Amino acid sequence: MTVEAAVSARGKMRRILSGTVKNHLKSFVKRLFSSDEISEPSVTQLRREHLWSIGIYIGNSPFDLASPEYVTNPVLSHKDISDVPALFVADPFMIEVNHIWYMFFEVMNKQNRKGEIGFAISNNGLEWIYQQIVIAEPFHLSYPYIFKWTSDYYMIPESYQAGCIRLYKAVEFPTRWAFIGNLLSGPYYADSSLFHYDNKWWLFAETNPDLKHDTLRLYYAENLTGPWFEHTGSPLIAGNAHVARPAGRILIFDGRIIRYAQDCDPIYGTQVRAFEITALTVTSYQERAVGESPVLRGSGTGWNECGMHHIDPHPMGEGRWIACVDGFLWQECRTLSSGAEIAR
Repeated sequence: MTVEAAVSARGKMRRILSGTVKNHLKSFVKRLFSSDEISEPSVTQLRREHLWSIGIYIGNSPFDLASPEYVTNPVLSHKDISDVPALFVADPFMIEVNHIWYMFFEVMNKQNRKGEIGFAISNNGLEWIYQQIVIAEPFHLSYPYIFKWTSDYYMIPESYQAGCIRLYKAVEFPTRWAFIGNLLSGPYYADSSLFHYDNKWWLFAETNPDLKHDTLRLYYAENLTGPWFEHTGSPLIAGNAHVARPAGRILIFDGRIIRYAQDCDPIYGTQVRAFEITALTVTSYQERAVGESPVLRGSGTGWNECGMHHIDPHPMGEGRWIACVDGFLWQECRTLSSGAEIAR
């Protein structure tokens, strides 16, 4: 090859290599700045959800309770649920049996987006170990109001999607529960709260199907299984979301009857108020606010930063009280085009 030919060949090779590099560089730059390459998966929905957890409060009265330094709250969260993927836990009720505490609560199943009833146990009421789901239905369950009558244990979990108030009985406490019948049937009953007083059964329920949390009705019966009748003064509260919706166990102590109410204005789950029932017959009803108002509220930080909406107090002796409560903070969730969820 002549010198001229060699120089010409080297020049041609440089042009080819230069073009190849330029093409690769253009391709790389295009990929680098392409929205398809660098954008996150397509977001179909962005929303805020309540992230509820459960805590233990201690105090000198059922109206003066707080988180003590020796309790690590929350005592239960969605991270403790081991048998289903959980979004949150809420609405705790507890009962002491043979010196062991049992707590029943709503577990929001992330897979099917409905509430199920789980339970945990404790030797001292302060430290809790999750056990399992004990009641799951095709419809949503929450607010597992548990109580003992004679020698048996019963529960009326909220089942508004089924259009009724359902009564369950423990076949083998605490793990096996049998449905034994409906106490009431109708379009909407929320957070039904039941108690026995003056030889009658009484039951409160929030009943506004528009989910305004502002209508409280009262029912009574001679027997637990009914028939149930609506109180002549019912609805006791209408159009007031500050005081209508039940917020936990009806408390009877020292001859007093205490009703706790959710304050759902301006938003659901803001805080909890207490009321003493001063007149209760089949034809009369009166109540008055008691204690500091509210008795529970959001702490402004941590697990119950934004609000609280449930309480179940129990006497410990020597003038001390223990209560399971719940609280929430806001969690931002994104639903992706694939259907997956990402929590922030």
